[in-house]
Amino acid sequence: MKKTNETDALNELIVLTEQQYNTDLFLLKEQFHIAYESIKPVNIIKNLVHDVSASSKIKEDVLGNVMGLVTGFISKKLIVHHDSNPIKKVFGTILQFAISNVVAKHSIDIKAVGTALYNNFLKNKK
Repeated sequence: MKKTNETDALNELIVLTEQQYNTDLFLLKEQFHIAYESIKPVNIIKNLVHDVSASSKIKEDVLGNVMGLVTGFISKKLIVHHDSNPIKKVFGTILQFAISNVVAKHSIDIKAVGTALYNNFLKNKK
């Protein structure tokens, strides 16, 4: 009689272990699917864009760097224009680099001055 109880207990333990295995396998497959979806290039780019658009600090940094690059490029074009003089080209490149760095580092101040001038211009216009 004792053997039957041990056999039943063993069978019950086997059934419980199989259920646990199936549950763990399901969870593992689900986690694999989530990980697989997260490493797709489209999803990585989408998450990156979402993170960048959510962070105001990153927006300010990107905007400042873009302002620096544009002003540096414009200043080089104004100085060098279509000149083929290599010294002028080197000077233009150095000037572009310097202006880009200054504008990128002080973009908040430049935006504040630009906004104040713009607002002052609108008030004078009215």
